[in-house]
Amino acid sequence: MIDYKRFARRNVMLGLAAAGLAAAAPPRASAASRTALENLAHRLEALGEDGLDPRHYDLPGSALMSRAELALRDLVLGRVLSLPGRVDIRRDAARADFPAWRDRLHASADPASVLDQAAALHPETAPIKAELSRFRAIAARGGWPLIEGNLASTLEPGSQDTARVAQLRARLAVLDPEVQRGAVDENASYDARLQAAVRRFQAEEGLEADGRIGRLTWAALNTPVEAKIGQLRTALDMRRGLAAPPERRIEVNIPHFRLKLTDAGRVVQDMAVVVGRVDRQTPMLDVRLVAVQFNPSWGVPDRNAREDLLPRFRRDPGRMQAMGYRLYQRIDGELTEVDATTVDLSAYSKDRFPFIIRQDPGEANALGRIKFVMPNRDDIFMHDTPDRHLFRRPDRAFSSGCIRLERPMELLAEAFSGMPAWNQVRFDRVLEGGVTQGVSLARAIPVRLHYDTVMVEAGRVVMRRDIYGLDAAYLRALDAPRSERLADVSPRQ
Repeated sequence: MIDYKRFARRNVMLGLAAAGLAAAAPPRASAASRTALENLAHRLEALGEDGLDPRHYDLPGSALMSRAELALRDLVLGRVLSLPGRVDIRRDAARADFPAWRDRLHASADPASVLDQAAALHPETAPIKAELSRFRAIAARGGWPLIEGNLASTLEPGSQDTARVAQLRARLAVLDPEVQRGAVDENASYDARLQAAVRRFQAEEGLEADGRIGRLTWAALNTPVEAKIGQLRTALDMRRGLAAPPERRIEVNIPHFRLKLTDAGRVVQDMAVVVGRVDRQTPMLDVRLVAVQFNPSWGVPDRNAREDLLPRFRRDPGRMQAMGYRLYQRIDGELTEVDATTVDLSAYSKDRFPFIIRQDPGEANALGRIKFVMPNRDDIFMHDTPDRHLFRRPDRAFSSGCIRLERPMELLAEAFSGMPAWNQVRFDRVLEGGVTQGVSLARAIPVRLHYDTVMVEAGRVVMRRDIYGLDAAYLRALDAPRSERLADVSPRQ
Protein backbone atom coordinates (compact mmCIF):
# COMPACT_ATOMS: atom_id res chain seq x y z
CA MET A 1 0.00 0.00 0.00
CA ILE A 2 1.41 3.36 -1.05
CA ASP A 3 1.62 6.01 1.68
CA TYR A 4 0.57 8.92 -0.51
CA LYS A 5 0.84 11.53 2.25
CA ARG A 6 4.40 10.55 3.05
CA PHE A 7 5.16 10.51 -0.67
CA ALA A 8 3.73 14.04 -0.96
CA ARG A 9 5.66 15.46 1.98
CA ARG A 10 8.90 14.05 0.67
CA ASN A 11 8.51 15.16 -2.92
CA VAL A 12 6.61 18.42 -2.99
CA MET A 13 9.61 20.75 -2.72
CA LEU A 14 11.68 18.52 -4.96
CA GLY A 15 8.83 18.58 -7.44
CA LEU A 16 8.71 22.37 -7.40
CA ALA A 17 12.39 22.61 -8.20
CA ALA A 18 12.45 19.86 -10.83
CA ALA A 19 9.22 21.03 -12.44
CA GLY A 20 10.55 24.46 -13.26
CA LEU A 21 8.99 26.65 -10.58
CA ALA A 22 11.78 29.19 -11.03
CA ALA A 23 10.93 29.49 -14.70
CA ALA A 24 7.22 29.67 -13.99
CA ALA A 25 7.62 32.21 -11.20
CA PRO A 26 10.61 34.54 -11.79
CA PRO A 27 12.14 36.51 -8.92
CA ARG A 28 9.76 39.42 -9.38
CA ALA A 29 6.68 37.14 -9.41
CA SER A 30 4.15 37.95 -6.74
CA ALA A 31 3.84 35.96 -3.55
CA ALA A 32 0.37 35.00 -4.75
CA SER A 33 1.83 33.40 -7.88
CA ARG A 34 4.33 31.42 -5.85
CA THR A 35 1.61 30.32 -3.46
CA ALA A 36 -0.57 29.21 -6.39
CA LEU A 37 2.24 27.11 -7.82
CA GLU A 38 3.04 25.60 -4.45
CA ASN A 39 -0.66 24.74 -4.07
CA LEU A 40 -0.60 23.13 -7.50
CA ALA A 41 2.41 21.02 -6.58
CA HIS A 42 0.66 19.88 -3.40
CA ARG A 43 -2.51 19.14 -5.39
CA LEU A 44 -0.58 16.90 -7.78
CA GLU A 45 0.90 14.98 -4.88
CA ALA A 46 -2.63 14.54 -3.47
CA LEU A 47 -3.98 12.80 -6.58
CA GLY A 48 -4.16 9.60 -4.54
CA GLU A 49 -7.33 11.02 -3.00
CA ASP A 50 -8.84 10.90 -6.50
CA GLY A 51 -7.86 7.25 -6.94
CA LEU A 52 -4.88 8.08 -9.16
CA ASP A 53 -1.24 7.31 -8.45
CA PRO A 54 0.71 10.57 -7.94
CA ARG A 55 3.89 8.84 -9.10
CA HIS A 56 2.48 8.73 -12.65
CA TYR A 57 2.73 12.53 -12.73
CA ASP A 58 6.09 12.88 -10.97
CA LEU A 59 8.13 12.90 -14.18
CA PRO A 60 11.69 14.24 -13.82
CA GLY A 61 12.46 17.34 -15.82
CA SER A 62 8.82 18.07 -16.61
CA ALA A 63 7.39 21.55 -16.22
CA LEU A 64 4.88 21.82 -13.40
CA MET A 65 2.06 22.97 -15.67
CA SER A 66 2.72 20.12 -18.10
CA ARG A 67 2.38 17.65 -15.23
CA ALA A 68 -0.82 19.39 -14.19
CA GLU A 69 -2.13 19.18 -17.74
CA LEU A 70 -1.57 15.43 -17.85
CA ALA A 71 -3.34 15.01 -14.51
CA LEU A 72 -6.18 17.21 -15.73
CA ARG A 73 -6.62 15.06 -18.81
CA ASP A 74 -6.95 11.93 -16.66
CA LEU A 75 -9.42 13.63 -14.30
CA VAL A 76 -11.58 14.84 -17.17
CA LEU A 77 -11.39 11.88 -19.57
CA GLY A 78 -10.39 8.98 -17.33
CA ARG A 79 -6.97 7.37 -17.22
CA VAL A 80 -8.18 4.06 -18.65
CA LEU A 81 -9.82 5.06 -21.91
CA SER A 82 -10.89 1.57 -23.00
CA LEU A 83 -10.40 -2.13 -22.28
CA PRO A 84 -11.02 -5.24 -24.41
CA GLY A 85 -14.60 -6.45 -24.03
CA ARG A 86 -15.67 -3.41 -22.00
CA VAL A 87 -18.09 -1.68 -24.35
CA ASP A 88 -19.87 -0.49 -21.22
CA ILE A 89 -17.03 2.01 -20.63
CA ARG A 90 -18.35 4.80 -22.82
CA ARG A 91 -16.15 7.89 -22.93
CA ASP A 92 -17.17 10.99 -24.88
CA ALA A 93 -14.15 13.20 -25.44
CA ALA A 94 -16.17 15.83 -27.30
CA ARG A 95 -18.69 16.14 -24.47
CA ALA A 96 -15.91 16.28 -21.85
CA ASP A 97 -14.19 19.05 -23.88
CA PHE A 98 -10.68 18.63 -22.53
CA PRO A 99 -9.27 21.52 -24.66
CA ALA A 100 -11.56 23.94 -22.81
CA TRP A 101 -10.40 22.54 -19.46
CA ARG A 102 -6.78 22.85 -20.56
CA ASP A 103 -7.27 26.50 -21.50
CA ARG A 104 -8.93 27.14 -18.14
CA LEU A 105 -5.97 25.52 -16.35
CA HIS A 106 -3.39 27.72 -18.05
CA ALA A 107 -5.46 30.89 -17.67
CA SER A 108 -6.28 30.37 -13.99
CA ALA A 109 -4.57 32.27 -11.19
CA ASP A 110 -5.20 29.17 -9.07
CA PRO A 111 -4.62 26.10 -11.30
CA ALA A 112 -5.01 23.72 -8.33
CA SER A 113 -8.66 24.77 -8.09
CA VAL A 114 -9.17 23.76 -11.73
CA LEU A 115 -7.97 20.25 -10.87
CA ASP A 116 -10.39 20.25 -7.92
CA GLN A 117 -13.27 21.20 -10.21
CA ALA A 118 -12.34 18.54 -12.78
CA ALA A 119 -12.08 15.90 -10.06
CA ALA A 120 -15.62 16.67 -8.86
CA LEU A 121 -17.38 16.59 -12.25
CA HIS A 122 -19.44 13.45 -11.60
CA PRO A 123 -22.06 13.82 -8.84
CA GLU A 124 -21.11 10.47 -7.29
CA THR A 125 -17.44 11.40 -6.87
CA ALA A 126 -17.74 12.96 -3.39
CA PRO A 127 -19.30 9.96 -1.57
CA ILE A 128 -16.96 7.51 -3.32
CA LYS A 129 -13.91 9.60 -2.39
CA ALA A 130 -15.12 9.74 1.22
CA GLU A 131 -15.44 5.94 1.27
CA LEU A 132 -11.99 5.61 -0.30
CA SER A 133 -10.56 7.81 2.46
CA ARG A 134 -12.31 5.70 5.10
CA PHE A 135 -10.90 2.43 3.81
CA ARG A 136 -7.44 3.96 3.33
CA ALA A 137 -7.49 4.98 6.99
CA ILE A 138 -8.35 1.41 7.94
CA ALA A 139 -5.52 0.14 5.75
CA ALA A 140 -3.10 2.57 7.42
CA ARG A 141 -4.03 1.02 10.77
CA GLY A 142 -3.22 -2.43 9.46
CA GLY A 143 -6.52 -3.35 7.81
CA TRP A 144 -8.61 -6.12 9.29
CA PRO A 145 -7.47 -9.59 10.34
CA LEU A 146 -8.14 -12.47 7.98
CA ILE A 147 -9.94 -15.46 9.49
CA GLU A 148 -8.12 -18.78 9.42
CA GLY A 149 -9.25 -22.32 10.09
CA ASN A 150 -11.96 -24.54 8.66
CA LEU A 151 -13.80 -22.16 6.35
CA ALA A 152 -15.33 -24.99 4.34
CA SER A 153 -17.93 -25.64 7.06
CA THR A 154 -20.78 -23.31 7.95
CA LEU A 155 -20.78 -21.60 11.33
CA GLU A 156 -24.35 -21.97 12.57
CA PRO A 157 -26.02 -19.56 15.01
CA GLY A 158 -25.63 -20.70 18.61
CA SER A 159 -22.74 -23.04 17.89
CA GLN A 160 -19.53 -23.21 19.94
CA ASP A 161 -16.27 -22.55 18.12
CA THR A 162 -13.52 -20.93 20.17
CA ALA A 163 -11.07 -20.25 17.33
CA ARG A 164 -13.42 -19.02 14.62
CA VAL A 165 -15.72 -17.01 16.91
CA ALA A 166 -12.78 -15.10 18.39
CA GLN A 167 -11.42 -14.31 14.93
CA LEU A 168 -14.89 -13.37 13.70
CA ARG A 169 -15.37 -10.95 16.57
CA ALA A 170 -11.98 -9.32 15.89
CA ARG A 171 -12.75 -9.02 12.16
CA LEU A 172 -16.17 -7.41 12.66
CA ALA A 173 -14.88 -5.06 15.37
CA VAL A 174 -12.85 -3.16 12.78
CA LEU A 175 -15.98 -1.74 11.14
CA ASP A 176 -18.90 -2.36 13.51
CA PRO A 177 -19.14 -0.04 16.56
CA GLU A 178 -21.53 -2.45 18.29
CA VAL A 179 -18.92 -5.21 18.15
CA GLN A 180 -16.13 -2.80 19.14
CA ARG A 181 -17.89 -2.11 22.43
CA GLY A 182 -17.86 -5.81 23.28
CA ALA A 183 -14.65 -6.87 21.55
CA VAL A 184 -13.00 -8.03 24.79
CA ASP A 185 -15.70 -10.68 25.23
CA GLU A 186 -14.02 -14.11 25.40
CA ASN A 187 -17.27 -15.98 24.86
CA ALA A 188 -16.72 -18.90 22.44
CA SER A 189 -20.41 -19.07 21.53
CA TYR A 190 -21.72 -17.66 18.29
CA ASP A 191 -24.33 -15.78 20.29
CA ALA A 192 -27.22 -13.46 19.43
CA ARG A 193 -25.14 -10.27 19.65
CA LEU A 194 -22.53 -11.54 17.22
CA GLN A 195 -25.22 -12.98 14.95
CA ALA A 196 -26.81 -9.52 14.70
CA ALA A 197 -23.44 -8.09 13.66
CA VAL A 198 -23.02 -10.80 11.03
CA ARG A 199 -26.50 -10.08 9.65
CA ARG A 200 -25.59 -6.39 9.38
CA PHE A 201 -22.39 -7.34 7.56
CA GLN A 202 -24.23 -9.71 5.21
CA ALA A 203 -26.82 -7.06 4.36
CA GLU A 204 -24.04 -4.56 3.66
CA GLU A 205 -22.35 -7.04 1.31
CA GLY A 206 -25.56 -7.97 -0.51
CA LEU A 207 -25.61 -11.48 0.95
CA GLU A 208 -28.51 -13.33 2.51
CA ALA A 209 -28.75 -11.84 6.00
CA ASP A 210 -29.53 -15.08 7.84
CA GLY A 211 -26.62 -15.12 10.29
CA ARG A 212 -25.29 -18.39 8.86
CA ILE A 213 -21.65 -18.06 7.86
CA GLY A 214 -21.01 -20.21 4.81
CA ARG A 215 -18.71 -20.04 1.81
CA LEU A 216 -19.82 -16.65 0.49
CA THR A 217 -19.82 -14.93 3.88
CA TRP A 218 -16.41 -16.33 4.83
CA ALA A 219 -15.07 -15.09 1.46
CA ALA A 220 -16.57 -11.62 2.03
CA LEU A 221 -15.11 -11.43 5.54
CA ASN A 222 -11.70 -12.36 4.16
CA THR A 223 -11.73 -9.84 1.31
CA PRO A 224 -8.68 -7.65 2.04
CA VAL A 225 -9.18 -3.94 2.57
CA GLU A 226 -6.84 -3.37 -0.39
CA ALA A 227 -9.39 -5.04 -2.68
CA LYS A 228 -12.08 -2.63 -1.48
CA ILE A 229 -9.74 0.30 -2.10
CA GLY A 230 -9.08 -0.99 -5.62
CA GLN A 231 -12.80 -1.20 -6.35
CA LEU A 232 -13.32 2.38 -5.21
CA ARG A 233 -10.40 3.67 -7.26
CA THR A 234 -11.79 1.84 -10.28
CA ALA A 235 -15.23 3.31 -9.67
CA LEU A 236 -13.85 6.85 -9.62
CA ASP A 237 -12.00 6.45 -12.92
CA MET A 238 -14.94 4.73 -14.61
CA ARG A 239 -17.13 7.78 -14.00
CA ARG A 240 -14.85 10.19 -15.82
CA GLY A 241 -15.63 11.48 -19.30
CA LEU A 242 -18.85 9.50 -19.58
CA ALA A 243 -21.05 9.70 -22.64
CA ALA A 244 -24.55 11.07 -22.06
CA PRO A 245 -26.97 8.13 -21.71
CA PRO A 246 -30.15 7.93 -23.80
CA GLU A 247 -33.14 9.36 -21.95
CA ARG A 248 -35.14 6.13 -22.25
CA ARG A 249 -32.98 3.11 -21.64
CA ILE A 250 -32.57 -0.24 -19.93
CA GLU A 251 -29.45 -0.79 -17.84
CA VAL A 252 -28.48 -4.14 -16.35
CA ASN A 253 -25.75 -3.93 -13.72
CA ILE A 254 -24.20 -7.40 -13.75
CA PRO A 255 -22.53 -7.60 -10.28
CA HIS A 256 -25.54 -5.86 -8.69
CA PHE A 257 -27.95 -8.37 -10.32
CA ARG A 258 -30.46 -5.62 -11.14
CA LEU A 259 -32.21 -4.10 -14.14
CA LYS A 260 -33.41 -0.50 -14.26
CA LEU A 261 -35.54 1.09 -16.95
CA THR A 262 -35.08 4.85 -16.89
CA ASP A 263 -37.08 7.46 -18.77
CA ALA A 264 -36.23 11.19 -18.67
CA GLY A 265 -34.17 10.74 -15.51
CA ARG A 266 -36.90 8.81 -13.68
CA VAL A 267 -36.51 5.13 -12.76
CA VAL A 268 -39.65 3.49 -14.16
CA GLN A 269 -38.73 -0.10 -13.29
CA ASP A 270 -36.24 -1.71 -10.95
CA MET A 271 -36.09 -5.50 -10.75
CA ALA A 272 -33.83 -8.39 -9.86
CA VAL A 273 -32.15 -10.36 -12.62
CA VAL A 274 -30.16 -13.56 -12.91
CA VAL A 275 -26.88 -13.21 -14.85
CA GLY A 276 -24.21 -15.55 -16.19
CA ARG A 277 -22.22 -17.61 -13.76
CA VAL A 278 -18.45 -17.17 -13.54
CA ASP A 279 -17.67 -19.90 -16.08
CA ARG A 280 -20.29 -18.50 -18.51
CA GLN A 281 -20.08 -14.79 -18.02
CA THR A 282 -22.63 -12.36 -19.36
CA PRO A 283 -20.75 -10.11 -21.82
CA MET A 284 -20.92 -6.34 -21.60
CA LEU A 285 -23.18 -5.08 -24.40
CA ASP A 286 -24.51 -1.84 -25.83
CA VAL A 287 -27.49 -2.93 -27.95
CA ARG A 288 -31.17 -2.22 -28.63
CA LEU A 289 -34.29 -4.11 -27.66
CA VAL A 290 -36.17 -4.38 -30.98
CA ALA A 291 -38.67 -7.23 -30.65
CA VAL A 292 -40.48 -9.58 -28.31
CA GLN A 293 -41.18 -13.25 -28.87
CA PHE A 294 -44.17 -14.81 -27.14
CA ASN A 295 -44.08 -18.52 -26.24
CA PRO A 296 -40.52 -18.98 -27.51
CA SER A 297 -39.00 -22.32 -28.29
CA TRP A 298 -35.39 -22.80 -27.23
CA GLY A 299 -32.64 -23.85 -29.57
CA VAL A 300 -30.22 -25.08 -26.93
CA PRO A 301 -26.67 -23.76 -27.49
CA ASP A 302 -24.13 -26.48 -28.17
CA ARG A 303 -22.25 -25.95 -24.90
CA ASN A 304 -25.43 -26.13 -22.83
CA ALA A 305 -26.48 -29.28 -24.67
CA ARG A 306 -23.17 -31.05 -24.10
CA GLU A 307 -22.41 -29.94 -20.54
CA ASP A 308 -25.82 -29.40 -18.95
CA LEU A 309 -28.47 -31.44 -20.73
CA LEU A 310 -26.58 -34.59 -21.79
CA PRO A 311 -26.23 -35.77 -18.14
CA ARG A 312 -29.95 -35.16 -17.59
CA PHE A 313 -30.87 -37.08 -20.75
CA ARG A 314 -28.73 -39.98 -19.55
CA ARG A 315 -30.52 -40.09 -16.19
CA ASP A 316 -34.07 -39.92 -17.52
CA PRO A 317 -34.58 -39.42 -21.28
CA GLY A 318 -38.33 -39.97 -20.95
CA ARG A 319 -38.74 -37.16 -18.46
CA MET A 320 -36.66 -34.82 -20.61
CA GLN A 321 -38.94 -35.48 -23.55
CA ALA A 322 -41.97 -34.91 -21.33
CA MET A 323 -40.51 -31.47 -20.49
CA GLY A 324 -40.50 -30.63 -24.19
CA TYR A 325 -36.84 -31.36 -24.97
CA ARG A 326 -36.32 -32.87 -28.42
CA LEU A 327 -33.23 -34.64 -29.71
CA TYR A 328 -32.30 -34.14 -33.37
CA GLN A 329 -29.61 -35.64 -35.58
CA ARG A 330 -28.61 -35.01 -39.17
CA ILE A 331 -29.42 -38.09 -41.23
CA ASP A 332 -28.67 -37.93 -44.97
CA GLY A 333 -28.39 -34.18 -44.63
CA GLU A 334 -31.81 -33.79 -43.03
CA LEU A 335 -32.41 -32.75 -39.43
CA THR A 336 -34.42 -35.61 -38.01
CA GLU A 337 -35.95 -36.02 -34.56
CA VAL A 338 -34.66 -39.00 -32.62
CA ASP A 339 -36.47 -40.77 -29.78
CA ALA A 340 -34.07 -40.21 -26.89
CA THR A 341 -35.32 -43.35 -25.10
CA THR A 342 -33.94 -45.50 -27.94
CA VAL A 343 -30.44 -43.95 -27.93
CA ASP A 344 -27.57 -45.29 -25.81
CA LEU A 345 -26.50 -41.88 -24.53
CA SER A 346 -23.78 -43.41 -22.35
CA ALA A 347 -21.82 -43.86 -25.57
CA TYR A 348 -21.56 -40.08 -25.96
CA SER A 349 -19.70 -37.39 -24.04
CA LYS A 350 -19.44 -33.62 -24.03
CA ASP A 351 -16.55 -33.98 -26.48
CA ARG A 352 -18.53 -36.28 -28.78
CA PHE A 353 -22.19 -35.34 -29.03
CA PRO A 354 -23.62 -35.31 -32.59
CA PHE A 355 -27.09 -34.18 -31.55
CA ILE A 356 -29.02 -30.91 -31.51
CA ILE A 357 -31.46 -30.20 -28.69
CA ARG A 358 -34.52 -28.00 -28.85
CA GLN A 359 -37.24 -27.33 -26.29
CA ASP A 360 -40.86 -26.76 -27.21
CA PRO A 361 -42.74 -23.69 -26.00
CA GLY A 362 -44.58 -24.17 -22.73
CA GLU A 363 -44.58 -23.63 -18.99
CA ALA A 364 -41.44 -25.75 -18.55
CA ASN A 365 -39.47 -23.97 -21.29
CA ALA A 366 -36.19 -22.56 -19.95
CA LEU A 367 -36.98 -19.18 -21.53
CA GLY A 368 -40.38 -19.03 -19.87
CA ARG A 369 -43.16 -17.41 -21.88
CA ILE A 370 -41.41 -14.26 -23.15
CA LYS A 371 -38.12 -13.57 -24.88
CA PHE A 372 -36.84 -10.00 -25.35
CA VAL A 373 -34.80 -9.80 -28.56
CA MET A 374 -31.78 -7.48 -28.74
CA PRO A 375 -29.60 -8.58 -31.69
CA ASN A 376 -25.91 -9.15 -30.92
CA ARG A 377 -23.23 -11.57 -32.03
CA ASP A 378 -23.07 -13.22 -28.60
CA ASP A 379 -26.74 -14.31 -28.91
CA ILE A 380 -27.57 -12.79 -25.53
CA PHE A 381 -31.16 -11.89 -24.74
CA MET A 382 -33.44 -11.23 -21.78
CA HIS A 383 -36.21 -13.66 -20.92
CA ASP A 384 -38.75 -15.02 -18.50
CA THR A 385 -37.90 -18.17 -16.51
CA PRO A 386 -39.75 -20.95 -14.70
CA ASP A 387 -37.07 -20.95 -11.99
CA ARG A 388 -38.66 -18.18 -9.93
CA HIS A 389 -36.99 -19.26 -6.69
CA LEU A 390 -33.62 -17.92 -7.87
CA PHE A 391 -34.78 -14.32 -7.48
CA ARG A 392 -34.95 -14.82 -3.72
CA ARG A 393 -31.20 -15.45 -3.70
CA PRO A 394 -28.97 -12.40 -3.13
CA ASP A 395 -26.20 -13.94 -5.27
CA ARG A 396 -27.79 -14.48 -8.68
CA ALA A 397 -25.01 -15.55 -11.07
CA PHE A 398 -26.63 -18.78 -12.28
CA SER A 399 -27.41 -18.46 -16.00
CA SER A 400 -25.40 -19.45 -19.05
CA GLY A 401 -25.01 -15.80 -20.02
CA CYS A 402 -28.50 -14.55 -20.83
CA ILE A 403 -30.51 -12.31 -18.48
CA ARG A 404 -33.46 -13.83 -16.61
CA LEU A 405 -36.06 -11.29 -15.47
CA GLU A 406 -37.89 -11.18 -12.16
CA ARG A 407 -40.95 -9.36 -13.58
CA PRO A 408 -41.01 -9.86 -17.36
CA MET A 409 -44.67 -8.83 -17.73
CA GLU A 410 -43.88 -5.36 -16.39
CA LEU A 411 -41.04 -4.92 -18.86
CA LEU A 412 -43.34 -6.22 -21.60
CA ALA A 413 -45.88 -3.48 -20.87
CA GLU A 414 -43.17 -0.79 -21.05
CA ALA A 415 -41.69 -2.23 -24.25
CA PHE A 416 -45.10 -2.02 -25.96
CA SER A 417 -45.83 1.54 -24.83
CA GLY A 418 -46.90 3.58 -27.83
CA MET A 419 -48.49 0.50 -29.46
CA PRO A 420 -52.20 0.95 -28.63
CA ALA A 421 -53.23 -2.26 -30.37
CA TRP A 422 -51.45 -4.17 -27.62
CA ASN A 423 -52.72 -4.30 -24.04
CA GLN A 424 -52.84 -6.76 -21.15
CA VAL A 425 -55.87 -8.56 -22.57
CA ARG A 426 -54.09 -9.20 -25.85
CA PHE A 427 -50.87 -10.23 -24.09
CA ASP A 428 -52.81 -12.81 -22.08
CA ARG A 429 -54.63 -14.12 -25.15
CA VAL A 430 -51.42 -14.60 -27.13
CA LEU A 431 -49.64 -16.28 -24.21
CA GLU A 432 -52.55 -18.60 -23.50
CA GLY A 433 -52.63 -19.58 -27.17
CA GLY A 434 -49.21 -21.19 -26.76
CA VAL A 435 -48.13 -20.40 -30.32
CA THR A 436 -44.71 -18.85 -30.91
CA GLN A 437 -45.16 -15.30 -32.17
CA GLY A 438 -42.65 -12.50 -32.69
CA VAL A 439 -43.59 -8.83 -32.61
CA SER A 440 -41.35 -5.91 -33.58
CA LEU A 441 -41.48 -2.92 -31.25
CA ALA A 442 -42.58 0.45 -32.56
CA ARG A 443 -39.83 2.12 -30.55
CA ALA A 444 -36.57 0.28 -29.90
CA ILE A 445 -35.09 0.71 -26.42
CA PRO A 446 -31.33 1.12 -25.87
CA VAL A 447 -29.98 -1.63 -23.59
CA ARG A 448 -26.67 -1.49 -21.75
CA LEU A 449 -25.24 -4.46 -19.88
CA HIS A 450 -22.59 -2.94 -17.64
CA TYR A 451 -20.32 -3.79 -14.74
CA ASP A 452 -20.28 -1.48 -11.71
CA THR A 453 -19.45 -3.00 -8.32
CA VAL A 454 -19.70 0.41 -6.63
CA MET A 455 -23.05 2.21 -6.63
CA VAL A 456 -24.27 5.33 -4.86
CA GLU A 457 -27.84 5.01 -3.60
CA ALA A 458 -29.41 7.99 -1.81
CA GLY A 459 -25.92 9.37 -1.17
CA ARG A 460 -24.67 6.10 0.35
CA VAL A 461 -21.96 3.95 -1.22
CA VAL A 462 -22.97 0.33 -1.86
CA MET A 463 -20.34 -2.22 -2.90
CA ARG A 464 -20.75 -5.68 -4.42
CA ARG A 465 -18.36 -8.54 -5.18
CA ASP A 466 -16.14 -8.36 -8.24
CA ILE A 467 -17.71 -11.61 -9.49
CA TYR A 468 -15.95 -11.69 -12.89
CA GLY A 469 -12.68 -10.05 -11.82
CA LEU A 470 -13.28 -7.09 -14.16
CA ASP A 471 -12.49 -4.51 -11.49
CA ALA A 472 -9.18 -6.23 -10.85
CA ALA A 473 -8.38 -6.07 -14.59
CA TYR A 474 -9.35 -2.39 -14.73
CA LEU A 475 -7.17 -1.63 -11.71
CA ARG A 476 -4.16 -3.24 -13.39
CA ALA A 477 -4.68 -0.93 -16.38
CA LEU A 478 -5.18 2.07 -14.06
CA ASP A 479 -1.85 1.38 -12.35
CA ALA A 480 0.12 0.49 -15.48
CA PRO A 481 2.87 2.93 -16.51
CA ARG A 482 1.79 5.27 -19.25
CA SER A 483 3.47 4.63 -22.58
CA GLU A 484 3.49 8.23 -23.74
CA ARG A 485 5.62 11.04 -22.36
CA LEU A 486 4.61 14.53 -21.28
CA ALA A 487 5.63 15.82 -24.68
CA ASP A 488 2.74 13.85 -26.17
CA VAL A 489 0.22 16.06 -24.37
CA SER A 490 -1.01 18.47 -27.02
CA PRO A 491 0.76 21.80 -26.47
CA ARG A 492 -1.36 24.82 -25.78
CA GLN A 493 -1.26 27.27 -28.65
